[in-house]
Amino acid sequence: MRVPSTPRFRQGAGRLCLDFVRTLRHRGSSGVVEELPDAEAVSAWVRQCGPCTADGSADAARTRELREAVHALITAARTGRIPDAHSLALVNEAAAHPVAVPYLDRTGQLDWQADDPVRATLSLVARDALDLATSPSLTRLRNCAGPTCGALFLDTSRPGNRRWCSMGTCGNRAKKETLRGRTA
Repeated sequence: MRVPSTPRFRQGAGRLCLDFVRTLRHRGSSGVVEELPDAEAVSAWVRQCGPCTADGSADAARTRELREAVHALITAARTGRIPDAHSLALVNEAAAHPVAVPYLDRTGQLDWQADDPVRATLSLVARDALDLATSPSLTRLRNCAGPTCGALFLDTSRPGNRRWCSMGTCGNRAKKETLRGRTA
């Protein structure tokens, strides 16, 4: 399993919980990439994707365990099943923690405050996963058609026939391969 040297996290899956699940890139393939190997990476994800800044006090193993529980919850919900008890307990426990609170700073800019920014952001992730698992939006959840991608995304296109997690990555790659096949 490769670990990226500079954390840069993909966003744009349509829901915070799906962006979180994407931190295990190429899920189910031999080229799987762990993007949350340590507390520093978890804090970087929270800074990039969450509402407030974070320090390095995150428990990376527990964060990865929550990520897999969120994935299990969403996967089970898509097939009309109830997730395993352990996954459900982890997501419910994370959702129960306080979330960040918005406030205006002295310059009039919106900022967010939390005693534990990592836990507050993971609470938002868990709440979002619970909401998605029980939402009609679940029918618009798709797997990327990229053969090694494995990403989930919410298809918000009008016709509901989006195939790629991102046209900039997987969609573009597929178009290039199709073109190569035609010219070969």
